[in-house]
Amino acid sequence: MADKSHGPDLILRHEPRDRVLHWLIVIAFVGAAASGMALFHPALYWLSNLLGGGRWSVILHPFVGIAMMLFWVPFARMAWSENRLQPYDRRWLSQIGDVVANRDDRLPDIGKYNAGQKLLYYVMVACMIVLLLSGIVIWRRYFAASFPIGVVRLAGVAHAVAAFVLVLGIVVHVSAAVWVKGSISSMMGGKVTPGWAWKHHRLWFRERIRSQGTR
Repeated sequence: MADKSHGPDLILRHEPRDRVLHWLIVIAFVGAAASGMALFHPALYWLSNLLGGGRWSVILHPFVGIAMMLFWVPFARMAWSENRLQPYDRRWLSQIGDVVANRDDRLPDIGKYNAGQKLLYYVMVACMIVLLLSGIVIWRRYFAASFPIGVVRLAGVAHAVAAFVLVLGIVVHVSAAVWVKGSISSMMGGKVTPGWAWKHHRLWFRERIRSQGTR
């Protein structure tokens, strides 16, 4: 097994459809986040330039958010089974000190995603649901007039809180991707080296080798 973990052949980690959806979500998220923050506080108004100015940010923000949701739903569905929490995830979380210190040899073997990635997945699912529902309620042009003002105000607060948590989660996600060398390139080209897979996701590596019949 040790020899295979350092072989020259690359292992497919992300299918092309996963990568396409991922980057479409990224593009939509940047547009939605920038326009949303520009509308949230005057100090961030300069971010509205990304979508063509303040007026266009007001018009496009809901539609960009819907686009992000349309890309996110199939992506989340495909990743659902791989993000189920397993017994070894609890052990991984209990050894977060070893994770931060890069003591990978002490950590349990994990699947395609570690416990941190799985928890972030559930946070993102929750935030996206809240953003969709609250966004519909506060969408002035089409829906806001249909709800009591108290409901609209509550939805506005929920929308802002969910957006803040989502942005924070994405910052953590990007930081972790930069921290673990090879993560970003795997989402670009779709493949990782056997050594990377063996070090960071050993259980998934074994499953991939087994499925290919190359033990």
